[in-house]
Amino acid sequence: MDLFSTKIAYAGVDAFISKVNTQIINPLILFLFALALVYFLYGLYEFIANGANDEKKTTGKSHMIWGVVGLTIMMGVWTILGIILSTLNIPPSQINPEQGTVNLPPAAQ
Repeated sequence: MDLFSTKIAYAGVDAFISKVNTQIINPLILFLFALALVYFLYGLYEFIANGANDEKKTTGKSHMIWGVVGLTIMMGVWTILGIILSTLNIPPSQINPEQGTVNLPPAAQ
């Protein structure tokens, strides 16, 4: 048993980026999408619950608007990615986000 030597883990950049993508970025995207939805629903609750108070109704409207803006941005990102994938003729079945792999078709010569 070698207790005093330095242990070095060698990993490629592709493996590192794949791990960052699957462990950090994908859950972060889902979290932000859920956060925008909760923010919208909170604004809706404020708007309905405070029907008599115009100031709180305005605050609820503002929360709903920013929630919709957040959801629109997230959906826009997914739409742009879909357009890019269809432009490059990459079928969705060739993409595995859990493993962070994309199997590209061979290039035409």
